[in-house]
Amino acid sequence: MAVALKRGDLVRALRDRLEDSLEIKASDTRLPPYLFETRGEIVEIRQDYALVKFGYVPTPNIWLRLDQLEKF
Repeated sequence: MAVALKRGDLVRALRDRLEDSLEIKASDTRLPPYLFETRGEIVEIRQDYALVKFGYVPTPNIWLRLDQLEKF
């Protein structure tokens, strides 16, 4: 059973679920390492997506599907 994610949780992206996703195939396929190595904070959740802020690196916030994330 998957752990429910909520606003304020610290997360990181799951490489195997993100690499073959429709979202990545529709944009740049080069994934930066910080998605998998840095803690991101869930800022907002809408339906099956979470807005994640990676605060320790100067990057824009990114929308990812909840099933592409795990607690850090």
